[in-house]
Amino acid sequence: MPGALQRPAVVSRVSDLIGYTPLLELAATETGSRLLLKLEMFNPTGTAKIRMARQMITDAEERGELRPGGRIIESTSGNTGLGLAVVAAERGYTFTAVVDHHASADKLRAMKAMGTELVYVADGGSEELATAAREELAEEMARGQDNTIFTEQHNNPSNGVGYFPVAHELHEALDGRLDVLVGAVGTGGGLCGTARELRTLIPDFTTIGVEPKGSIAFGGPAHDYYQSGTGTPEGAEIGALVDFGLIDEGVKVGDVEAFATCRAVARTGLLIGGSAGGVVHEALTRLAALPPGTTMVALVNDGGEKYLDTVFNDDWMHARELLVPATEREIDELLTKLRRNR
Repeated sequence: MPGALQRPAVVSRVSDLIGYTPLLELAATETGSRLLLKLEMFNPTGTAKIRMARQMITDAEERGELRPGGRIIESTSGNTGLGLAVVAAERGYTFTAVVDHHASADKLRAMKAMGTELVYVADGGSEELATAAREELAEEMARGQDNTIFTEQHNNPSNGVGYFPVAHELHEALDGRLDVLVGAVGTGGGLCGTARELRTLIPDFTTIGVEPKGSIAFGGPAHDYYQSGTGTPEGAEIGALVDFGLIDEGVKVGDVEAFATCRAVARTGLLIGGSAGGVVHEALTRLAALPPGTTMVALVNDGGEKYLDTVFNDDWMHARELLVPATEREIDELLTKLRRNR
């Protein structure tokens, strides 16, 4: 459209490709309501989190905390680490990612390929999410070290600021017409950062936060879950960026439903990540009940290509009792019905 946000035709750095991600109409109702997906997997590294990774480093440089030849340390389940790996490689920094084996193996291999040092907090036999242990080790490694920063994504205000451009992209693409915003809640930066800036542009819309069942941001009970890069597991503190004043409703979606949604959406030709499956599941199940003409946007934070060995692997799903054909069939039928109205 004339005057629409767009990147230059030729760029000089990979990080210059961040942003301007497309919107896809996934489903609609007979009353004119529609579900649009903000496809953040079209960012470099296939994830939204490279937006805030770049912002955290840029702000640290401007404060003088990070200088040429410095070192970046972060606790990550994968996507933030991928973003930091890109920025560190471009700007000549050493990057150390503190990780556990809950993260997708492909994400870990990609970070290592870009020169990242991987430090594990758990042995190779454990798939448990070790957020608290990762945070403690990352903080300890950075303490007292010259020209070294622990970016601390869960409590770094730059995380939220990094998503302000998403609000402007949505405002311009939709000509200011957005009624419901749905997104995953992990660090809180993505959904709350977008919502905070979007409220300066579109004052009247509803924000729905989605976390996995087992996460504690919206209450208990706490238990393990397999959706990665989202939620707040037992033992971890809710991030300072989770602003409940910006979230009108907080909901939980289980792994079975989230992953069944990923697999159903894949049959439309689109691969989305595990936590995005939870977001899309919540959006799909609400769509038909919305007032006529509602525009709902779901933030899809990463693509499914990193989950071919997990979410899209029948053996992996069976072994964890996550493959429930009846649930997948139910979502398939709902999605097929709603897609006829587009």
